[in-house]
Amino acid sequence: MARSGEQMNYFRIFSLLTILFVASGFTDCYKPVTNSGLPKNIKIVAVPAFQFEAKGLRYRVESRFTEAVSREILKRGNGLQVQASRAGADAVLEGTIRDFSFTGVLLDSSGRARVYEVTIVTAVTIRDLRENKILYDNQNFTFRDSFEFTSDPRSFFNEEDPAVERMSRAFAEAAVSAFVNGMGVKDDKK
Repeated sequence: MARSGEQMNYFRIFSLLTILFVASGFTDCYKPVTNSGLPKNIKIVAVPAFQFEAKGLRYRVESRFTEAVSREILKRGNGLQVQASRAGADAVLEGTIRDFSFTGVLLDSSGRARVYEVTIVTAVTIRDLRENKILYDNQNFTFRDSFEFTSDPRSFFNEEDPAVERMSRAFAEAAVSAFVNGMGVKDDKK
């Protein structure tokens, strides 16, 4: 009886040591995001209206992307201020919508496209205006989403508009995450 109690104590000690050993090996893996990945001097970010270079006319696509990025910076930017004008800003985020397309990906029994895939390719550059240097540059941000048309013409609702809205939010989350968390930000860490 005394032997099984002793074995139980050894098992507990071994288990505790194993847990401490495993947990201590991963302490460098977890780094909470406490600061912006941007240089410390950047407090105000200008987000001028995005440009639209894609073929064809799409209603308010560039303004939706601009608004989504501005909202996301305010939400997750650790105290960064956002303005539309470059005047007085420390950095500028410039965006261009380079391509906007949609293609049918699923056909109904009549051979008509029911589900479409929207693809938007954008370019984004973040520039430090004080130091006149590029902090982040991705000329090929690509986003895809799908939307569906109903087969009943009486209940038709064009899903393209909500799909573009979802894509603008996804773009904003990715772009802001990239520079707020410091991923891809070009800065000499000293």
